[in-house]
Amino acid sequence: MLSRRDFIKGTALVSIGTAAGPLLKGSLAFAAQNPAHAAANNGRVLVLVQMAGGNDGLNTLVPVGDSAYRSARKLLGVADEAALPLEPGFGLHPNLTGLKGLWDSGKLAAVRGVGYPGQDYSHFKSMAIWQAGDPGLSFQDGWLGRTLEALESEQHDPFFGFNAGTSTPAEMRTADIPIISVRDEADYAFKVRAKPGDSTDPRSATLLKLYEQYPSASPYGVLLETTVDSAVASSAQLAEAAKVYKPAVEYPQTSFASGLSLLAEVIVGGLGMRVGHITLGGFDTHSSQATDHPRLMQELDQGLTAFYNDLAAQGKAQDVLVLTWSEFGRRVQENASGGTDHGAASVLFALGDHVKRGLYGDPPDLQKLVDNGNVPFTTDFRRVYTTVIERWLGVPSEPLLGEQWQPLEFLPAA
Repeated sequence: MLSRRDFIKGTALVSIGTAAGPLLKGSLAFAAQNPAHAAANNGRVLVLVQMAGGNDGLNTLVPVGDSAYRSARKLLGVADEAALPLEPGFGLHPNLTGLKGLWDSGKLAAVRGVGYPGQDYSHFKSMAIWQAGDPGLSFQDGWLGRTLEALESEQHDPFFGFNAGTSTPAEMRTADIPIISVRDEADYAFKVRAKPGDSTDPRSATLLKLYEQYPSASPYGVLLETTVDSAVASSAQLAEAAKVYKPAVEYPQTSFASGLSLLAEVIVGGLGMRVGHITLGGFDTHSSQATDHPRLMQELDQGLTAFYNDLAAQGKAQDVLVLTWSEFGRRVQENASGGTDHGAASVLFALGDHVKRGLYGDPPDLQKLVDNGNVPFTTDFRRVYTTVIERWLGVPSEPLLGEQWQPLEFLPAA
């Protein structure tokens, strides 16, 4: 335990993102010397990728040869010959070349027509529904938070749930399990004062003041010490992992790719992560979609391809499943501003060594649109969640989602 004297002296004054909770059992060195133990405690990892803003599913998974699509997308439509062929009638956006390679090697699945009944076209409401795992919003926390609680009988540590970002994603929120959020590992560290009187950041100063004024026997004293101790441990472990981890590939120079590299570092370092999260924003393409969406497709593709190849080279790819999601799709008809407006159903990807390649979910019929030109949903998003919860993370989904849903077949049954 960090001594109160050492903390107050300023030898380790922490800048905390989110780091309360039980301490990691063992150390990075122990994990390196005992790979079987590390593997047993790490288990399978889910990495959730949020494509924030409402990704255009029709230009991501292109309906090749569809006359309704071609008629509605005279400027924005992806040409049939440009789409990267998957199965008859469907191809990937031409900038998804890395994902096409993973499809060819049997490691990519796409789920079509994903949505929910009574689609809400507000970003905030629709994101809240996906994050809660419930169109009725009857749960107080996130679907992944509840899933982590269901896994809490396992021995876990501060990196049990980890977000490569600035704040806890709503889908990971839970009152019982803290989630670490880190955008830059250099900032998730201790701010050291060389001598008394040196300035420091306001959060560190406030924490120091609390730590000085509240002895461990006082109300919340134990909580404060636990928080500080956990922050010390997790910060040190992440710093140690950074020394050991060497990317096996060159990641693109984007913030999305940097976040994926950080997730790979935590996985390769054996820090016990079971659920990771990262966000790629910018998908609200009401205008300038002809330039913005291809750029986002490239950023997504290059980041995920580097992430997979890095894990594969480090012998960790078999332990990781990547799942993408976006709060809704876009309307079929392009608008007058060179973009597309908020839509309904979209497409998501599942990527990993255990994925059964294929297109899942019924393809939406663009001749039978709903709500003034929207793609109808054909696959309830809770079927995707059920598949991941039960077939990847290995816990029952019904208590977490409120009812039982039929899993999809992009993951094999246990």
